[in-house]
Amino acid sequence: MTSEKNTITREAEGPSKIKENGMGAGVYGMAFIGAAVYFIQHAATFWEGVLGVIKALFWPAVLIYKLLEFLKM
Repeated sequence: MTSEKNTITREAEGPSKIKENGMGAGVYGMAFIGAAVYFIQHAATFWEGVLGVIKALFWPAVLIYKLLEFLKM
């Protein structure tokens, strides 16, 4: 009987109101590709290219950190 009650309660709650459109992921993906291409083009060795890909993954975090540091938050 409790399983029927839980089912009814879940149905009464309705669908989740959170909607995601994936726009942020698309923007991040394009920025990652652009940064990776930039860093790889400027790499003189294979390992500098690998480091460039790693930098391309983390540059948004560094950018936000520097922005908050600049704003003294």
